[in-house]
Amino acid sequence: MAENLSTFISSKTKTVEISREKPTVIIGERINPTGRKKLLSSLKEGNYDVVRSDAKSQVEAGAAILDVNAGVPGADEEPILKDMIHALSEVTDAPLCIDTADVIALETALSIYEGKALINSVNGEEEKLESILPLVKEYDAAVIALCMDDEGIPPTPQDRFEVAANIIERAGKLGIEPADIVVDPLALTMGSDHNAGRIAIETIELVVAEFGVNVTMGASNISFGMPDRAFINSTFIAMSILAGLTCPITNPLEEEVNIAIQAADLVMGRDDFGMNWIKNYRDRQKNS
Repeated sequence: MAENLSTFISSKTKTVEISREKPTVIIGERINPTGRKKLLSSLKEGNYDVVRSDAKSQVEAGAAILDVNAGVPGADEEPILKDMIHALSEVTDAPLCIDTADVIALETALSIYEGKALINSVNGEEEKLESILPLVKEYDAAVIALCMDDEGIPPTPQDRFEVAANIIERAGKLGIEPADIVVDPLALTMGSDHNAGRIAIETIELVVAEFGVNVTMGASNISFGMPDRAFINSTFIAMSILAGLTCPITNPLEEEVNIAIQAADLVMGRDDFGMNWIKNYRDRQKNS
């Protein structure tokens, strides 16, 4: 069993430690225009009020890191992402997870970001390894490693593990430490494959046992197309935390998910004397 590693992500003034020895770190997913008409419309207009509002509400709900995505169809992503980072710095000191497939936009964002960013993401495709990993090293960032490669998304936990192992090896050749690799086993929708949850969880177990690295997921993907999604998401996240998930990318405003994370941390012995659980319970009672 590998030693559990710590990943440190920071802004100019705040550092977040991701570790299986610490409470689960929530990466807020909402600053992403995909499927969010109000945010998409505001970004097209060059208005960043929704970005600022989303940042504040997610941090207040428990997000420690904010994912920021500037993927506006038909628009130049680079200036939008740059403006989003500046807007976020006005309202929060939460570290950022820079979420883009545009290498130029990514490098620009890293060049202006004050702190140690989390990059979302690299995968096992040769083109991505050659373009993203050097930026991780140059800007002393951490990076999310997706368990997919030039052949697509592997169907089995062992095959996904092999992709993660390859990314970690390639990163190591550039001097990137395993602690700066956060593996994403890929949560696919159970609506099209009822084994999707099990495959993701078993992949987590394999990766953690071998490497001790931290693990993330776009956890809400698991329930896409299913009814009562919040219950599926909360159960899946809690089970994944037991397997080794440390920093899910999720919506902290979804109460069922937030409570499941708090309960999982309590059960895993990461909440001293249950003080976080009690505090959050009192806050819920006050606001009900």
